[in-house]
Amino acid sequence: MSDTGFSPQQIDTTTPHPARMYDYYLGGMDNYAVDREAAERVLGHAPFIRPTAQGNRVFHHRAVRTVVKQGIRQIIDIGTGIPTSPNTHEVAKAVAPDTRVVYVDNDPIVATYAGAKLTNSGNAGFVLGDLREPDALLDAPVTRELIDFREPVALTLCAVVHFIVDDEGPREILSALTSRLAEGSCLVLSHITADFDEADEMAQASSVYKNSTAQLIARGHDEVLSYFDGFELLEPGLVKPPLWRPDGPVPSEEELVDHRGYAGVGIKGGLADGA
Repeated sequence: MSDTGFSPQQIDTTTPHPARMYDYYLGGMDNYAVDREAAERVLGHAPFIRPTAQGNRVFHHRAVRTVVKQGIRQIIDIGTGIPTSPNTHEVAKAVAPDTRVVYVDNDPIVATYAGAKLTNSGNAGFVLGDLREPDALLDAPVTRELIDFREPVALTLCAVVHFIVDDEGPREILSALTSRLAEGSCLVLSHITADFDEADEMAQASSVYKNSTAQLIARGHDEVLSYFDGFELLEPGLVKPPLWRPDGPVPSEEELVDHRGYAGVGIKGGLADGA
Protein backbone atom coordinates (compact mmCIF):
# COMPACT_ATOMS: atom_id res chain seq x y z
CA MET A 1 0.00 0.00 0.00
CA SER A 2 1.83 3.09 -1.23
CA ASP A 3 1.17 6.68 -2.18
CA THR A 4 4.15 7.77 -4.25
CA GLY A 5 3.17 9.55 -7.46
CA PHE A 6 6.60 9.31 -9.06
CA SER A 7 8.52 7.24 -11.57
CA PRO A 8 11.94 5.70 -10.79
CA GLN A 9 13.41 7.88 -13.53
CA GLN A 10 12.88 10.88 -11.27
CA ILE A 11 15.47 9.71 -8.73
CA ASP A 12 18.29 12.27 -8.56
CA THR A 13 21.63 10.45 -8.50
CA THR A 14 23.68 13.64 -8.94
CA THR A 15 22.97 15.30 -5.57
CA PRO A 16 23.72 13.73 -2.18
CA HIS A 17 20.61 12.82 -0.18
CA PRO A 18 20.67 12.54 3.64
CA ALA A 19 18.68 9.29 3.63
CA ARG A 20 21.23 7.62 1.39
CA MET A 21 24.16 9.10 3.33
CA TYR A 22 22.59 7.73 6.52
CA ASP A 23 22.34 4.34 4.84
CA TYR A 24 26.08 4.55 4.15
CA TYR A 25 26.84 5.43 7.79
CA LEU A 26 24.90 2.31 8.82
CA GLY A 27 26.91 0.15 6.43
CA GLY A 28 24.16 -0.18 3.83
CA MET A 29 24.62 -0.63 0.09
CA ASP A 30 21.60 1.34 -1.17
CA ASN A 31 23.39 4.58 -1.99
CA TYR A 32 25.17 6.21 -4.92
CA ALA A 33 28.74 7.37 -5.45
CA VAL A 34 27.70 10.98 -4.83
CA ASP A 35 26.23 9.97 -1.45
CA ARG A 36 29.31 7.99 -0.45
CA GLU A 37 31.64 10.81 -1.42
CA ALA A 38 29.65 13.33 0.60
CA ALA A 39 29.40 10.96 3.56
CA GLU A 40 33.15 10.38 3.55
CA ARG A 41 33.73 14.14 3.59
CA VAL A 42 31.45 14.39 6.62
CA LEU A 43 33.28 11.54 8.36
CA GLY A 44 36.60 13.19 7.59
CA HIS A 45 35.51 16.22 9.62
CA ALA A 46 33.39 14.38 12.17
CA PRO A 47 34.06 10.64 12.49
CA PHE A 48 31.56 10.53 15.37
CA ILE A 49 28.71 10.79 12.85
CA ARG A 50 28.82 7.04 12.16
CA PRO A 51 28.46 5.87 15.80
CA THR A 52 25.89 8.63 16.33
CA ALA A 53 23.82 7.26 13.44
CA GLN A 54 24.20 3.69 14.68
CA GLY A 55 23.22 4.67 18.23
CA ASN A 56 20.19 6.50 16.91
CA ARG A 57 19.08 3.43 14.98
CA VAL A 58 19.23 1.22 18.06
CA PHE A 59 17.38 3.86 20.11
CA HIS A 60 14.62 3.84 17.49
CA HIS A 61 14.19 0.09 17.90
CA ARG A 62 14.04 0.32 21.71
CA ALA A 63 11.56 3.18 21.58
CA VAL A 64 9.25 1.37 19.16
CA ARG A 65 9.23 -1.72 21.37
CA THR A 66 8.48 0.46 24.39
CA VAL A 67 5.48 2.29 22.92
CA VAL A 68 3.98 -0.90 21.50
CA LYS A 69 4.36 -2.65 24.86
CA GLN A 70 2.43 0.27 26.32
CA GLY A 71 -0.49 -0.57 24.07
CA ILE A 72 -0.06 1.64 21.01
CA ARG A 73 -0.99 -0.18 17.82
CA GLN A 74 -0.43 2.47 15.15
CA ILE A 75 2.76 4.24 14.17
CA ILE A 76 3.63 7.02 11.73
CA ASP A 77 7.36 6.81 10.95
CA ILE A 78 8.48 10.08 9.31
CA GLY A 79 11.94 10.13 7.79
CA THR A 80 11.95 6.40 7.22
CA GLY A 81 15.21 6.30 5.29
CA ILE A 82 16.51 3.40 3.23
CA PRO A 83 14.89 0.22 4.60
CA THR A 84 17.31 -1.60 6.90
CA SER A 85 16.01 -4.67 8.68
CA PRO A 86 14.65 -4.76 11.27
CA ASN A 87 12.37 -1.97 10.11
CA THR A 88 9.75 -0.29 12.27
CA HIS A 89 6.94 -2.69 11.37
CA GLU A 90 9.17 -5.70 12.05
CA VAL A 91 10.14 -4.40 15.50
CA ALA A 92 6.55 -3.48 16.34
CA LYS A 93 4.96 -6.68 15.09
CA ALA A 94 7.40 -8.81 17.07
CA VAL A 95 5.62 -7.34 20.11
CA ALA A 96 2.08 -6.99 18.68
CA PRO A 97 1.34 -8.44 15.22
CA ASP A 98 -1.72 -6.22 14.72
CA THR A 99 0.33 -2.99 14.77
CA ARG A 100 -0.24 -0.72 11.76
CA VAL A 101 2.61 1.40 10.37
CA VAL A 102 2.72 4.28 7.89
CA TYR A 103 6.18 5.09 6.58
CA VAL A 104 6.94 8.58 5.21
CA ASP A 105 10.03 9.75 3.35
CA ASN A 106 10.80 12.39 0.72
CA ASP A 107 13.43 10.33 -1.12
CA PRO A 108 11.95 8.51 -4.14
CA ILE A 109 14.54 5.74 -3.80
CA VAL A 110 12.91 4.78 -0.49
CA ALA A 111 9.64 4.37 -2.35
CA THR A 112 11.25 1.94 -4.78
CA TYR A 113 11.95 -0.39 -1.84
CA ALA A 114 8.64 0.14 -0.07
CA GLY A 115 6.73 -2.68 -1.73
CA ALA A 116 9.42 -5.29 -1.19
CA LYS A 117 10.75 -4.30 2.23
CA LEU A 118 8.18 -2.15 4.03
CA THR A 119 4.62 -2.79 2.94
CA ASN A 120 4.66 -6.43 1.89
CA SER A 121 3.56 -7.85 5.23
CA GLY A 122 0.17 -6.16 5.49
CA ASN A 123 -0.96 -3.38 7.83
CA ALA A 124 1.85 -1.15 6.53
CA GLY A 125 1.86 1.62 3.96
CA PHE A 126 4.21 4.18 2.45
CA VAL A 127 3.72 7.87 1.65
CA LEU A 128 6.19 9.82 -0.46
CA GLY A 129 6.06 13.20 1.19
CA ASP A 130 7.93 15.89 3.07
CA LEU A 131 7.94 16.70 6.77
CA ARG A 132 7.61 20.36 5.79
CA GLU A 133 4.03 19.62 4.67
CA PRO A 134 2.58 18.01 7.80
CA ASP A 135 -1.10 18.27 6.89
CA ALA A 136 -0.47 16.61 3.54
CA LEU A 137 1.21 13.68 5.28
CA LEU A 138 -1.56 13.21 7.82
CA ASP A 139 -4.30 13.56 5.21
CA ALA A 140 -2.71 11.25 2.63
CA PRO A 141 -5.07 8.42 1.60
CA VAL A 142 -2.68 5.74 2.88
CA THR A 143 -2.43 7.47 6.25
CA ARG A 144 -6.19 7.83 6.52
CA GLU A 145 -6.71 4.20 5.63
CA LEU A 146 -4.31 2.84 8.25
CA ILE A 147 -4.40 5.40 11.06
CA ASP A 148 -7.37 6.18 13.30
CA PHE A 149 -6.59 9.56 14.87
CA ARG A 150 -9.24 8.99 17.52
CA GLU A 151 -6.88 6.42 19.07
CA PRO A 152 -3.29 6.91 20.33
CA VAL A 153 -0.56 7.02 17.69
CA ALA A 154 3.21 6.81 18.00
CA LEU A 155 4.83 9.49 15.86
CA THR A 156 8.50 8.79 15.25
CA LEU A 157 10.85 11.54 14.07
CA CYS A 158 14.28 9.99 14.44
CA ALA A 159 17.22 11.91 12.97
CA VAL A 160 14.98 13.98 10.69
CA VAL A 161 14.02 17.28 12.38
CA HIS A 162 17.66 18.38 12.23
CA PHE A 163 17.17 18.70 8.46
CA ILE A 164 14.55 21.42 8.98
CA VAL A 165 16.16 24.87 9.04
CA ASP A 166 14.92 27.50 11.48
CA ASP A 167 13.21 29.56 8.77
CA GLU A 168 11.03 26.54 7.96
CA GLY A 169 9.61 26.54 11.48
CA PRO A 170 10.45 23.17 13.06
CA ARG A 171 8.38 23.89 16.18
CA GLU A 172 5.38 24.89 14.06
CA ILE A 173 5.74 21.69 12.02
CA LEU A 174 5.88 19.61 15.20
CA SER A 175 2.82 21.39 16.54
CA ALA A 176 0.87 20.76 13.33
CA LEU A 177 1.70 17.05 13.54
CA THR A 178 1.11 16.52 17.24
CA SER A 179 -2.07 18.62 17.51
CA ARG A 180 -3.87 15.95 15.52
CA LEU A 181 -2.85 13.15 17.88
CA ALA A 182 -5.14 11.75 20.58
CA GLU A 183 -4.31 11.83 24.28
CA GLY A 184 -1.96 8.99 25.14
CA SER A 185 -0.10 9.28 21.84
CA CYS A 186 3.69 9.13 21.84
CA LEU A 187 6.34 11.34 20.27
CA VAL A 188 9.62 9.52 19.59
CA LEU A 189 12.29 12.01 18.56
CA SER A 190 16.05 12.15 18.18
CA HIS A 191 18.19 15.08 17.03
CA ILE A 192 21.87 15.78 16.48
CA THR A 193 23.61 18.34 18.68
CA ALA A 194 26.85 20.29 18.95
CA ASP A 195 26.56 20.53 22.75
CA PHE A 196 29.39 18.04 23.23
CA ASP A 197 31.77 19.39 20.60
CA GLU A 198 35.18 20.55 21.74
CA ALA A 199 36.10 21.90 18.33
CA ASP A 200 34.42 22.99 15.13
CA GLU A 201 33.75 19.44 13.96
CA MET A 202 29.96 19.70 13.73
CA ALA A 203 30.10 22.98 11.83
CA GLN A 204 32.46 21.43 9.28
CA ALA A 205 30.27 18.35 8.95
CA SER A 206 27.18 20.53 8.52
CA SER A 207 28.91 22.48 5.74
CA VAL A 208 29.02 19.31 3.59
CA TYR A 209 25.24 18.99 3.82
CA LYS A 210 24.82 22.43 2.26
CA ASN A 211 25.47 20.76 -1.10
CA SER A 212 22.96 17.97 -0.43
CA THR A 213 19.17 18.05 -0.67
CA ALA A 214 18.89 19.20 2.97
CA GLN A 215 21.01 21.14 5.45
CA LEU A 216 22.04 19.71 8.81
CA ILE A 217 21.18 21.88 11.80
CA ALA A 218 22.64 20.93 15.19
CA ARG A 219 20.51 22.17 18.10
CA GLY A 220 20.99 22.39 21.85
CA HIS A 221 19.25 20.48 24.64
CA ASP A 222 16.69 23.15 25.51
CA GLU A 223 15.62 23.67 21.93
CA VAL A 224 15.19 19.96 21.30
CA LEU A 225 13.32 19.67 24.59
CA SER A 226 10.87 22.34 23.40
CA TYR A 227 9.73 19.99 20.64
CA PHE A 228 8.11 17.89 23.37
CA ASP A 229 5.75 20.69 24.48
CA GLY A 230 2.47 19.06 25.48
CA PHE A 231 4.16 15.72 26.12
CA GLU A 232 5.53 14.29 29.36
CA LEU A 233 8.86 12.58 28.88
CA LEU A 234 9.33 8.97 29.85
CA GLU A 235 12.33 8.27 32.03
CA PRO A 236 15.23 8.90 31.64
CA GLY A 237 14.14 12.06 29.82
CA LEU A 238 16.03 13.69 26.94
CA VAL A 239 19.44 12.04 26.85
CA LYS A 240 22.08 10.70 24.49
CA PRO A 241 20.47 7.85 22.51
CA PRO A 242 22.51 5.00 24.08
CA LEU A 243 21.37 6.17 27.53
CA TRP A 244 17.67 5.85 26.71
CA ARG A 245 16.63 2.60 28.41
CA PRO A 246 19.61 0.51 27.22
CA ASP A 247 19.02 -3.22 26.84
CA GLY A 248 22.28 -3.97 28.66
CA PRO A 249 24.55 -2.13 31.09
CA VAL A 250 24.47 1.66 31.07
CA PRO A 251 27.22 2.86 28.70
CA SER A 252 30.27 4.45 30.28
CA GLU A 253 31.32 8.04 29.67
CA GLU A 254 34.11 6.76 27.44
CA GLU A 255 31.62 4.78 25.34
CA LEU A 256 29.39 7.84 24.99
CA VAL A 257 32.05 10.23 23.71
CA ASP A 258 31.27 9.63 20.04
CA HIS A 259 27.48 9.97 20.40
CA ARG A 260 26.45 13.55 19.60
CA GLY A 261 22.69 13.63 19.84
CA TYR A 262 19.60 13.69 22.06
CA ALA A 263 16.71 11.27 22.14
CA GLY A 264 13.48 10.99 24.06
CA VAL A 265 9.93 9.63 24.13
CA GLY A 266 7.00 11.68 25.36
CA ILE A 267 3.37 10.85 26.16
CA LYS A 268 0.70 13.34 25.15
CA GLY A 269 -1.34 14.38 28.14
CA GLY A 270 0.97 12.76 30.69
CA LEU A 271 2.15 9.36 31.79
CA ALA A 272 -0.08 6.41 32.55
CA ASP A 273 0.47 4.49 35.79
CA GLY A 274 3.58 2.34 35.52
CA ALA A 275 4.90 4.04 32.37
